[in-house]
Amino acid sequence: MKEFKHLGVYGLIIENEKIVLVKKNGGPYDGKFDLPGGSIEFGETPLEALKRELKEEIGIELKKCELIDADSIKFDWTYDNELLKWHHIGIFYKVLSYENDIKTNVEIDDKNDDSLGAILYDINKLKKEDLSDIAILELKKLGFKIN
Repeated sequence: MKEFKHLGVYGLIIENEKIVLVKKNGGPYDGKFDLPGGSIEFGETPLEALKRELKEEIGIELKKCELIDADSIKFDWTYDNELLKWHHIGIFYKVLSYENDIKTNVEIDDKNDDSLGAILYDINKLKKEDLSDIAILELKKLGFKIN
């Protein structure tokens, strides 16, 4: 069985009882909503990666944020009839301020290969079946109820 590690950085943007999530396109979270963010590229700091990912995935310029957590999950995913073991490690920031409007539609291209844009999801109506495992982990840790 193949094993994969994924290290990502994620931004939590919560405003007016809504949280910004992105619709995933491909990978183990295909079709699910996830926190905006993604992989740290070679040579990037987590903060540099967060700034780049937020611009690519939802079109905002990060101005101020606060590191709030780092954690990980393990899960199995079947792809092309092969069982894969995943270890997903996340570094989480609370986004305190940003510029530009949040884009609800983005194009898949060589800079953004896995997000279909943002949605404002009602924080009081979070559903486990709609969310990525890493988002569930962090939102529960922050005290949000997920049905």
